[in-house]
Amino acid sequence: MSDETQASPATGFDQSDNDPGRRSATTTPPPGANTSRACPVPSAPPAATDVDPAENTLPADRYFNRELSWQDFNARVLALAEDESQPLLERAKFLAIFASNLDEFYMVRVAGLKRREQTGLPVRSADGLTPSEQLAYVAERNAELVQRHAQAFEKGVRPALAEAGIRIVAWADLGGEERTRMSEYFTKQVFPVLTPLAVDPAHPFPYISGLSLNLAVTVRDPEDGTERFARVKVPNNVPRLVRIETSRDARTATFLPLEELIAAHLDELFSGMQVSEHHVFRVTRNADFEVEEDRDEDLLQALERELAQRRFGPPVRLEVASDMSEHVLELLLRELEVDPQDVVAVPGLLDLSCLHQLYSLDRKELKHPPFVPATHPAFGEHETPKSVFATLREGDVLVQHPYHSFSTSVQRFIEQAAADDKVLAIKQTLYRTSGESGESPIVDALIDAAEAGKQVVALVEIKARFDEHANIAWARTLERAGVHVVYGLVGLKTHCKIALVIRQEGSTIRRYCHVGSGNYNPRTARQYEDIGLFTADPDIGTDLTDLFNVLTGYSRQQTYRNILTSPNGIRRGLLEFIDNEIAFAKAGEPSGIRIKCNALVDEQIIDSLYRASQAGVPVEVVVRGICALKPGVPGLSDNITVRSILGRFLEHSRIFHFRGANTHWIGSADIMHRNLDRRIEALVRVTDPKLTAQLDTVLNSALDPMTRCWVLQPTGEWVPSPTDSGQVRDHQLEMLRKHGASG
Repeated sequence: MSDETQASPATGFDQSDNDPGRRSATTTPPPGANTSRACPVPSAPPAATDVDPAENTLPADRYFNRELSWQDFNARVLALAEDESQPLLERAKFLAIFASNLDEFYMVRVAGLKRREQTGLPVRSADGLTPSEQLAYVAERNAELVQRHAQAFEKGVRPALAEAGIRIVAWADLGGEERTRMSEYFTKQVFPVLTPLAVDPAHPFPYISGLSLNLAVTVRDPEDGTERFARVKVPNNVPRLVRIETSRDARTATFLPLEELIAAHLDELFSGMQVSEHHVFRVTRNADFEVEEDRDEDLLQALERELAQRRFGPPVRLEVASDMSEHVLELLLRELEVDPQDVVAVPGLLDLSCLHQLYSLDRKELKHPPFVPATHPAFGEHETPKSVFATLREGDVLVQHPYHSFSTSVQRFIEQAAADDKVLAIKQTLYRTSGESGESPIVDALIDAAEAGKQVVALVEIKARFDEHANIAWARTLERAGVHVVYGLVGLKTHCKIALVIRQEGSTIRRYCHVGSGNYNPRTARQYEDIGLFTADPDIGTDLTDLFNVLTGYSRQQTYRNILTSPNGIRRGLLEFIDNEIAFAKAGEPSGIRIKCNALVDEQIIDSLYRASQAGVPVEVVVRGICALKPGVPGLSDNITVRSILGRFLEHSRIFHFRGANTHWIGSADIMHRNLDRRIEALVRVTDPKLTAQLDTVLNSALDPMTRCWVLQPTGEWVPSPTDSGQVRDHQLEMLRKHGASG
């Protein structure tokens, strides 16, 4: 579940890392050295380096496979759908999230493995597996999860929905009057957009677009008995689940899958022919392309060219109905050039992401209770709220979404800056601000600021995977309004979440900053758990000014005061902080490391955490998704625990706490190769004791022994915890209560 994709609000497939073997060059700085580094544009990938083998006493089998770990993450999502204590429509939503997650996993991760397999190069993962071996393990695990997913729907959620008055039926289940109404709907709304495509010597096998739902149809000529094949695409501009009006009671709803409706009327598409059989199938295609970035070519044009090619990527998965006949399957395998290992037989409905459609039903009793995010006290404790700028002059503010309102904090910050006559400039990064058809109050505010004559700079990351079209559209909208739009740096994605407002106050220029872990997106701010720091600290203002000069100009700024940046500084800084905790432990001083992140994959950081554990440093990790670290292994990681929290909100904040040094950091970077080597990321140090206490509260709650979670075992198994369900506490519910979100 992730910020990297908007296909589903809670899919959160921010897990992909397209080069699991790459490591960046690092050197251990001298004690006391400023380890913050800017991000000059590298002309080549960082050179690979490792710990000296002579000094490396860590076992060779010390990593979990990151692909299998991701599948374990999606299994935890599935477990929420199977959990009968969850509200029913929430369970349906988790089934949809599982399906969307799996689509993206195949489009990106499996596609990447296949590409490496085809190169024939002896590339192994950190745990020693070849691409072919990983693909085999992935296929085996996926077959198990797909069966479990289908069973959770067919045996659990679907019957429970029916009991609650929400039925998903087959054509055979409909009565005469219902069939009549559905036939009329088919004639008016569906039939005109269908295009059956024959396959014969005069008609080549049609192109099957990725993730489209299709019917493979076999028809027989009644005159000569010749059997022919045709493909019918299920249109994606018609609701997948067609609602049948059967009652005036708003609490009841009956839905017919669109493919069932089409299948029942195939004789109208193939007039004069006899329909022998039909089967549903779906193809997933490779979307793991890389933009060929040329320093002399416009990046926008290069990306648009690559996007045009994405839909023609090779197949990486073929989903078929479990009752598909052998000869139809053989035809699809041959024509689509799909490896039999990539066939997934699905019992029941294909593509359960359609269950998102049910969540819009007005059945509040079947969902989590609605809530209203609280306005942070610093921004709303007065009858006439002060400006954000007046508040920040009094001290820093830490917000946690969705518990704190996005509109009365981040959005208000940018909107007030746009309307304030004293504001001279606004600079902001935009990774995912909204979908193509959505509204973006942040973009609107930046446009207002530009039209008011302010200098506005927006760094729009047009390479944000699966949001490229939307971001290109937003970039052009901003440019037309006079905003200075920058697309990022060649070879790097800009993933940091930073905003800088420059304001004239008398004879003084003051800078106001926001640094966070979440995208500037009001929709996901209600679904993703994120942390953000507001500050008028002069040093942080100078740091962000220097960083924006790197992002927009030719600056090669190397040192900062209170931020760490990648690709050159975050790994180095984290390694130094871990080494410091080791030194504290060896000196008999208090030590400890607490990390909250989305993924823990980077081998250098993991090895450093192993050494910390061996030195007696307690290491506690809260990771939402992938974890390649093996906790609790005697002699290796006795002092490391790893847990995962999934729930109503997508845990998305990144928090780092080093107890011995008493330092806290927050920001956008996960502990993955791509974040540390191939992205512009930013972590900021939080120093105000009141704010560090807030961060400690978040970590303490997540790490409470009675908080509901999954605990990672040395074997790789994720075990639900605590075992005493009578005393279990919900971390997210506790955060809602603490921050006073109402509802």
